[in-house]
Order: sequence, then structure tokens, then C-alpha cells
Amino acid sequence: MTAGVHRLWSHRSYRAALPLRIILILCNTICYQNSVYEWARDHRVHHKHTDTDADPHNSRRGFFFAHCGWLMCQKHPDVVSEGRKIDTTDLLADPLVAFQYRNLMPMVIVGCFIMPTMVPWYFWSESVWNAYFVCGMLRWAAALNGTWCINSAAHKFGSQPYDVSIEPREHLLTSVLALGEGWHNYHHAFPWDYRASEWGWNVNGTTLVLDMLATIGWAHHRKRVSPEMVAARKARTGPQVHECAAIEYHEY
Repeated sequence: MTAGVHRLWSHRSYRAALPLRIILILCNTICYQNSVYEWARDHRVHHKHTDTDADPHNSRRGFFFAHCGWLMCQKHPDVVSEGRKIDTTDLLADPLVAFQYRNLMPMVIVGCFIMPTMVPWYFWSESVWNAYFVCGMLRWAAALNGTWCINSAAHKFGSQPYDVSIEPREHLLTSVLALGEGWHNYHHAFPWDYRASEWGWNVNGTTLVLDMLATIGWAHHRKRVSPEMVAARKARTGPQVHECAAIEYHEY
């Protein structure tokens, strides 16, 4: 989810060789958080209209809604209308994304539920029910909630060192659970950076893996923000700007 549908297909923050793209599409299917096409489309809407009615998981509608409630009700009309305006031609132009989109449910049934059940049952004599409920359902639920924390906890708790005018925040626990996706204030300030963080490998397993894959040529053209651009953004929208404004107002 992190290296594939998020950093590669949603943000195009790097390019991936065919073997890596095949692995990522298979892992995405095993995770089952919708198809790459639908996930990336909704995520692009989320970045363009963050925390408004057009945001699929608008955090201003409450923690539960942002975490998972948005999946339990109809989409707000603004989400639907703005989603139709998002350019997704690049997604279906990828044969792997198009194939998964057309064949999602059979792939999910096999990859997310049957395979995780059958492997422990066959190879180490686990009971079918234990394998299904632990390796199948518990694994799936844990992965879902780790991902959902990005929409809920990382929009509610933590610091905003890059832009205090937006809700996304730097949240350590979410980065632990979601392999580096919790440095969310940075990510919304610089969504094209393949690291999704200023700090490289620091609590960011996804960046570590991508850098390892880059050594064999599977991940390349990795986009990153320069330190000068980061410093300029902090100076323009960081907390010190509002602190200075507050001091000037108080003195006045």
C-alpha cells in the first residue's frame, strides 16, 4: 500500500521497473483496500480538497468518520463531483492497474482470503479456522486500521512544523503502524517527495525498501524536495510565522 498505490501510483513520486510493479500490484490485492485505480483516484481528490466536503475522509467530520466511517455511508456529492474531474488517464494506461481493476474480486478472494488460509494449513498443519481468522481476517483488519490511522490520528494529533494552516500532522505512532506514512504534515506540504518525510529512513520502512530497490534499478527517478525548499516552506507557513503574528498583535 505504501510503496505501491500511494507513493507510486497516486503521487508518481518515483518510477518502478516491471518486476517491482508486478509485486506491488499483487501485494495491493492481498491487502485489499480497493483497487489501485479507485484508491489512487480518491487519494488524489483527498489531496486536492483536504478536509473539505470534497475530501472522501474529511477529518472535520470527526475522528470515527475519518478513520472508517466514510466507508460506511454514501459519498458526499462533492466527493463524487470532484472525483469525476480528477485526471486518472495515467492509471488505466498501466496494464497492471487496468487488469486488477477488471478482475479485482476474483484476485482478492484468492489473494486476501484463500491463500493466507491455505498456506499455514498446508505447510505447517495449522487448523483451517485458525489460519482463516488469524492470517486472513486479523491480518487484514490490522492492515486496514494501520492505514486508516493516517486519515484519522495523523489529522488529529501531532505537530505541524511545515504548514500550520492544514490539518495533517506529524504522528510517530502512525509512522510505526504504516511504515513511514505518519509524517503527514510534510507529506501534504510536499506530496511528490518519494520519502514522504524529511528524515529519510527515520521510522520510515517504505523509504528504506525503496532505496534498497534503487540499488538494483527496480526503483528509479525518485523525486525529493531540496533542503532549501523545505526551509522556505517552514519560513512561509510554519509555526514561527503564526507566533510572530501573535507577538505583533499582542504588542499592538
